[in-house]
Amino acid sequence: DRPLAVHSAAAGRAEVRRAMGALAALRPLVTARSGAVLHAIGVRALSAAAARIAQLEAAARAGGGEKRIAKQHERGKLTARERIDLLLDEGSFREMDMIKSHRCVEFDMADQQFPGDGVVTGYGTVAGRTVFVFSQDFTVFGGSLSETHAEKICKIMDKAMLVGAPVVGLNDSGGARIQEGIESLGGYADVFQRNVMSSGVIPQISVIMGPCAGGAVYSPALTDLTFMVRSSSYMFVTGPDVVRSVTNEEVTAEQLGGATTHTTLSGCAHNAYDNDMEALQAVRQGLSYLPPANR
Repeated sequence: DRPLAVHSAAAGRAEVRRAMGALAALRPLVTARSGAVLHAIGVRALSAAAARIAQLEAAARAGGGEKRIAKQHERGKLTARERIDLLLDEGSFREMDMIKSHRCVEFDMADQQFPGDGVVTGYGTVAGRTVFVFSQDFTVFGGSLSETHAEKICKIMDKAMLVGAPVVGLNDSGGARIQEGIESLGGYADVFQRNVMSSGVIPQISVIMGPCAGGAVYSPALTDLTFMVRSSSYMFVTGPDVVRSVTNEEVTAEQLGGATTHTTLSGCAHNAYDNDMEALQAVRQGLSYLPPANR
């Protein structure tokens, strides 16, 4: 029985060797075919991702949509992106966090997603000098500040301090996004902290270009220069309706926080201009007089 068993084992080993040889011969073909399949899958995945990113970027550029943009123009106001185009040298703007969206899920906010989250942030040049800028988009949630909206502003302020360049804030915001509650208020605290850290280090310029209230005007009050636009921009802690309900006093938005009030009575603003274009041209001129940083 033993010679038979040895012979069977030897035959089995030979069969295994033949099978391994056959597999070795097939390996290049299998590897090539698998590589081609994986490559095709990867190309499709990348194409889908690129298409999705392009879709989100297009949505970010559209802001709140054509109807809201038309209303913005009817009020004599430019959009957030139009303002940046006028402020910076042509073709110099590099946007950051273009498709970042809010993370709020309460009050049906999960169904209301706008890439960019109501603020356009980035950097470019003015007369060839680097400038960081944020421009709030009133067509998206009234330019209200959310947690992620604040993160975008804080990011460019951090970068500006790092490289030693001015920050220009184009403010057009109704204040905190109440759907987010304390997260929104915490976002304002983060912005204020950076205003303080930047003070005396880099120039900070604020332009009030819409009806700004509450937290939306605390930050400009901490900056070096504040400009306003007549008849379309307002700066107050709370609006005329609240004043009326609390004190029974009748006051207009212009009397309470208009450009004339802040440039002739309160001193909260340094100058006022007739329209967005004049205000932005004044910022460009003002930057030419300032050093980029204290270094």
